Amino acid sequence: MAEHLNILVLNQISPRGLAKLPAERYTVGEHVADPSAVLLRSADMHGMQIPASVRAIARAGAGTNNIPVKAMSARGVPVFNAPGANANAVKELVVAGMLLAARNLPAALHFVAGLDAQAADIERAVEEGKKAFAGIELAGQTLGIVGLGKVGCLVADAAIKLGMNVMGYDPEITVDAAWSLPAQVRKAHSVAEVLRGSHFITLHVPLVDATRDLVNADNVMQMKPGAVLLNFSREGVVNEGAVLAALNRKQLGYYVCDFPSPALLAHPKFIALPHLGASTREAEENCALMVVDQLRDYLEHGNVANSVNFPAVAMGRESDYRVAIANANVPNMLGQISTAMAQAGLNIHNMVNKSRGDVAYTLVDVDSAVAPSVLADIAAIEGVLAVRYLPLHA
Repeated sequence: MAEHLNILVLNQISPRGLAKLPAERYTVGEHVADPSAVLLRSADMHGMQIPASVRAIARAGAGTNNIPVKAMSARGVPVFNAPGANANAVKELVVAGMLLAARNLPAALHFVAGLDAQAADIERAVEEGKKAFAGIELAGQTLGIVGLGKVGCLVADAAIKLGMNVMGYDPEITVDAAWSLPAQVRKAHSVAEVLRGSHFITLHVPLVDATRDLVNADNVMQMKPGAVLLNFSREGVVNEGAVLAALNRKQLGYYVCDFPSPALLAHPKFIALPHLGASTREAEENCALMVVDQLRDYLEHGNVANSVNFPAVAMGRESDYRVAIANANVPNMLGQISTAMAQAGLNIHNMVNKSRGDVAYTLVDVDSAVAPSVLADIAAIEGVLAVRYLPLHA
């Protein structure tokens, strides 16, 4: 009988995703003991004592800033995410953000909310007041996109269909993203070129050292007067002080983001949403379905897809007996692992070894059952971080 696994859930996860963890194999809940994996959305794990039993962490979303990824790498624990699963939801919110700013809708809504419903001359008040909210149309405007992943590509496509001109910049664009990018997108060669040439600028990059304060006091000055900056990626990619100064001197027309900030909340040209980027029923389901599939494939077969700290590894089952090993990416690890198996009389049927940064990962299918003593010998090799035995029939 296959090993029974406990999954600790830290946030509300779509029932459709959880339904893919069959009860005969998995116990899923908020208070399970000795969890084999953790499934979460936005819960902050940095201050959490993560049990030694945990073999994987899976986030039903894209960003993993709430997870101690480096510490998990040192333990040989992969961290999974669901890139692109919420891309359509974010795309639609970006389009909504552009419309909010272009047509001055927040101020207009505030004006209407303040009208006296009992007044006899409400129509005249509307006619006199609406002049203050005249805006612009999106068609014919230039949208600059920094970051051309799944979300950036979808935003580009939507903007083109709205009649906008689009330029994009991404020095690390993937082949898949390049194929899906509309041909009408003009390639920019720097962030500065995007800022200089766009009426609307939208950011779709992860928060890493290279992107922190991507928009700052130096380059915000290069924007067109009255430009609209949209940030639905991460709060830290924009320097708030620089943006506030640009709003005050009317260099920026609006700053639209998904992260309410005490420093900016009172400004009339700051439009903040309460982190709604992925808050749709469809996005939550898509993220849960994707990440649960990835988690199961790893726990049951050792395959790795969409991990932020492990290499992608996929190997079809050609034997009932599989060993998965995570180790430091240093010389002679594979040789030592193979030697340990050979000394135990195990014949290697198939093997895949990949590395990513400081972590290497190996899947080995052998022709016969693996004794616990062999697994202990492999685990004792200096540099081995984690060893798992994954027989099809325990």
